[in-house]
Amino acid sequence: MRFDVDPDIRRATTPDTALYTDPAVWAAQRGSIFARSWQLVGHADQVRVPGQVQPLTLLEGCLDEPLLLTRDHQDRRHCLSNVCTHRGTLVCEHGGVERSLRCRYHGRRFALDGTFQHMPEFEGAVGFPSEADNLPRLALEAFGPLLFTSLQPAVEFSAWMEPVRQRVGWLPLDAARFDASRSRDYLVGANWALYCENYLEGFHIPFVHAGLAEALDYGAYRTELFRYCNLQVGVGRGGEAVFELPRSSPDHGQAIVGYYFWLFPNLMLNFYPWGLSVNVVKPLTTDRTRVSFLSYVWDESKLELGAGAQLDRVEREDESVVESVQRGVRARLYRHGRYSPTREQGTHHFHRLLAEFMS
Repeated sequence: MRFDVDPDIRRATTPDTALYTDPAVWAAQRGSIFARSWQLVGHADQVRVPGQVQPLTLLEGCLDEPLLLTRDHQDRRHCLSNVCTHRGTLVCEHGGVERSLRCRYHGRRFALDGTFQHMPEFEGAVGFPSEADNLPRLALEAFGPLLFTSLQPAVEFSAWMEPVRQRVGWLPLDAARFDASRSRDYLVGANWALYCENYLEGFHIPFVHAGLAEALDYGAYRTELFRYCNLQVGVGRGGEAVFELPRSSPDHGQAIVGYYFWLFPNLMLNFYPWGLSVNVVKPLTTDRTRVSFLSYVWDESKLELGAGAQLDRVEREDESVVESVQRGVRARLYRHGRYSPTREQGTHHFHRLLAEFMS
């Protein structure tokens, strides 16, 4: 599906509803968007010590690529294909600490950086071993405790993440600790893009989120656009937990209660005074999405205060409304909508990027 979105938000119309309902469109997005994007694959503590290995599936339900995080005995982290270069068996099926990687099918062995080491009964093979016998290695990048990789990145990681580093790089990210008790998955009966669209505008806050609206100054809520991401800045009404901003911050002197970053195509980094709430939007079908909420905490005393409290309630409210939209976009009598020039800049920006990548 190819489509255009007018760069002038005042004139633009939203994409055709086939974007949210056509299985062929969703299938094409797996290659044109998700295989070319940076994806969260874990956190630093999963491969904290030399010898540690952690198998994973990249964007399960969408890309389904078997990968492996390792830390070799020289204390370097790697992201490798988890598929044996002999006959395609999964090399590592359980996390742990290992001296090397050994395929259980025919005994092929690899170093923890993916380099081929040994294979029995291959003495007569010509031109063996070669580079093709090593496990393919992917780029592995870090932001605080978060680890990212990409199959075929369309943009450099540094350019993708730079607006976040510039704005909130002063926060104690390395002190953030994963809190499993405050992390969970949600299954949403809607297209992944509808979920992102809803996140990308504060327009619905006074209509859908009564509790959140009490904590935010809606008139001061604003969106800032960057090349591959955008930022919604939440300003408090007063009395809430707010950031202690450094003088170097462009927001110094304001009562900021939340920084809401969206990075194309499916990552949200929500910064609160208590820590970071990561949302990963994982497409499953045209009308089914898994959203992983991952909490990283550096100040437990502020967990139940202000805009960063009651995240589960806000999520359930969002689910309800986007599932209603999914039912609506299947209607024969609706094809397009228009954008609010003052409140839907983020959604318009998202649609422009979708059109670019899908072309």
